[in-house]
Amino acid sequence: MAPITSAYGISDPVPFLDVDITVDNKWFLDPRAIRLHQRADPFAVKANECTETFFEEVLDCVTRGDVRRGLWLLQQFPEPWETRLGLAKSGFSGHGGANEVGSWIWQSLNEDLKAFIVLGLFKEIEELPLFIEGIDKDITSDITTRIIFDALAEFTSYMVDQYPEFTSGGHRVDTFECQAWDSSTRGWVVKAFELPVAAGKPLLLVPKGWVRQNLLMSASRYYETKVLGYAQLERAIPLSTGKLIKTPKDQLKTVPGLGRGRSTNLKVTRRAHENNNDLIAEFKQFVDMKWTPPHDGRRIA
Repeated sequence: MAPITSAYGISDPVPFLDVDITVDNKWFLDPRAIRLHQRADPFAVKANECTETFFEEVLDCVTRGDVRRGLWLLQQFPEPWETRLGLAKSGFSGHGGANEVGSWIWQSLNEDLKAFIVLGLFKEIEELPLFIEGIDKDITSDITTRIIFDALAEFTSYMVDQYPEFTSGGHRVDTFECQAWDSSTRGWVVKAFELPVAAGKPLLLVPKGWVRQNLLMSASRYYETKVLGYAQLERAIPLSTGKLIKTPKDQLKTVPGLGRGRSTNLKVTRRAHENNNDLIAEFKQFVDMKWTPPHDGRRIA
């Protein structure tokens, strides 16, 4: 084990995730958690601007039918191993997103989710795992990291200034050419970033509160709460007292068409919308109300 604080001899509490610098760590950037930090964290404001402008561009391509640009936007995700986050089997160089994942997303947005996009129901990047098969915490984290790379680099620079250990005792920062999303031009760019060098590789620090071991907006959580909850209401029997008799969720899971999975999430969400119920918005409200800000270790000025 080689945590950042041990490698650099930092003894104070730190606001960044103290990961092992030599391997992938089973933590994942969560775009919903970052969004919920926006009021208190200037770096989260920048990160959210990145994800919002990126996804707006992607959805605009869907509505305009701009396949070439849409695919280009979604196929720029080499794994951002600078964070040491993810699930690679050895080291921190795993599969990443790349062309295949971008194609999955583009196909789903244009086939399964286009109606939601046109209606304005589907509009934030954290909604992707709810409906797209194969998009879970690891790939969501990779995609999010690449999109908000600029914000993470600014946070890292701030931490280097706050902790002189990053540039003392033989430790150094160096210049690295890395891909990032530019919110002002709304395009992918390659920029020079000053990053610490750890175990011979660039290191990108990540705020503690931006990561989780499971996504706040996971497909399974959506299914267990809002999808099955709506299915209960569809089948509820009203009593004369006004009370509803609901089928237990465990029993509903065995009903054809209600088994766990993204296809069920999609079908029930469609049915709910036809009856003027926005399950996606309801789920976000549920997630946000349940969320508790974690203790960061040190306040960011």
